[in-house]
Amino acid sequence: MKPTHLCSIALLALTLSPHGARAALSAGDVAPGFTAPASLDGRTFTYSLADALRRGPVVVYFYPSAYTGGCNLEAHTFAVRRDEFAAAGATIVGVSLDDIARLNRFSADPEYCAGRIPVASDADGRVAHAYALAVRDAPGRKDTRGDPIAHGLAERSTFVVAPDGRIAAAFDGLSPVENVEQALAAVQRLAPAR
Repeated sequence: MKPTHLCSIALLALTLSPHGARAALSAGDVAPGFTAPASLDGRTFTYSLADALRRGPVVVYFYPSAYTGGCNLEAHTFAVRRDEFAAAGATIVGVSLDDIARLNRFSADPEYCAGRIPVASDADGRVAHAYALAVRDAPGRKDTRGDPIAHGLAERSTFVVAPDGRIAAAFDGLSPVENVEQALAAVQRLAPAR
């Protein structure tokens, strides 16, 4: 096969890959800073990763959409275990392409975020792309309430960001509960000995 054909095949493979030419960020990389509209217990505010890092490590978890099976479970599990993260000095923020009105409902829902963890709206996918995550369309998909999902879906990935702004741990391809477990273990390793 001619070298030009091999290059064409390699280029096609990169184009078809869900991640494109970029790999997701990993441990040691600088975490992209961001501010975004967010909701906690149904109230909108502006979330700043830089501000959160001043208080300690931050778990930034990306999820496809509020009110979908795995995302509901993941939000609920983070909410239930929030105090364990706080004991290790860490905070949590969920990030999705949901609009802020949808997140206001999700953040206050006692079955999911229960007013215990903030969720940020990355409606244009800018933050997901900064973290080198794939975003796919959701044509015709509906959430667990039967409502259409009218936004893109970022891949489920979790980043533990150390106070110095570097990624201490990154996870993808795990179940929602495993994401929470791995993130908790990572922040506990970062916690100063008492």
